[in-house]
Amino acid sequence: MVDEEHADLSIRRQCELLQISRSGWYYKPKGESELNLELMRVIDKEYLEHPFRGVPSMTSFLINDCGYPINKKRIERLYKVMGLRSLLPGPHTSKPSPENKIYPYLLRNLEITHSNQVWETDISYVPIAKGFMYLMAVIDVHSRYIVGWSLSNTMSAEWCRNTIQECINNHGAPEIVNTDQGSQFTSDLFTGYLLGQGVTISMDGKGRATDNIYIERFWRTVKYEDIYLNEYRDGLKLQIGLIEYMNFYNNERRHSSIDEKRPCDLYQSKPHSTTSEAKVSASLESVKGG
Repeated sequence: MVDEEHADLSIRRQCELLQISRSGWYYKPKGESELNLELMRVIDKEYLEHPFRGVPSMTSFLINDCGYPINKKRIERLYKVMGLRSLLPGPHTSKPSPENKIYPYLLRNLEITHSNQVWETDISYVPIAKGFMYLMAVIDVHSRYIVGWSLSNTMSAEWCRNTIQECINNHGAPEIVNTDQGSQFTSDLFTGYLLGQGVTISMDGKGRATDNIYIERFWRTVKYEDIYLNEYRDGLKLQIGLIEYMNFYNNERRHSSIDEKRPCDLYQSKPHSTTSEAKVSASLESVKGG
């Protein structure tokens, strides 16, 4: 799809037209050993099935059920790299910086009745051949519509801010955004932007990943229905595959949790600019025609 020898368009311009991050195109595998990459894939699948597993429980599973000759310190480090934490109360790896403000959780007993009332967002590890990337997605709770997403090599606050900014540019500002207490989401860069847009911030209670349940469920769906099935070779293939899957998820896939409707049937917004799907379609034609 991206032509390295295109006569008129640079790789940078082609990536911009296709809305493909150059971090995906120029992706270099992370410096993890083959064993660590294998362990991370096993951990990710087991965590989706049993998110109560913290480091001690996962270490026991890997040693006793899978036969890996590893220790707790290795798994503790991999949990940090992957951004995982157990659903059970107790110490977790997704921690705010001590100087960052924590906001109260506002969704308990809240009746969610319309689009753009509440968005949830989170970051998830995504395996690719000989490495991994991070996926951030933002879901509208009322409709289950994915209002935006992006990939990155690192979990930076700037990346998170830029992703939520694009969502708001495309769909308008929601009333509430709910996140976990990770340092990216508690940073002044991220929270300051939301407050400047008039958004109310809500954060999961400490050690309560279930407070962000809708985005957590989405990770399970996208991984089982797309990522694990396709075993993407590199960041660019992953980006292109996810563009197709997100379009399917939003506009074709019917969800039992919303009475077999499609997210697009329930989601209503007033876009500030052309939607991502339309941009991608027009950009593809532009690159092909160039």
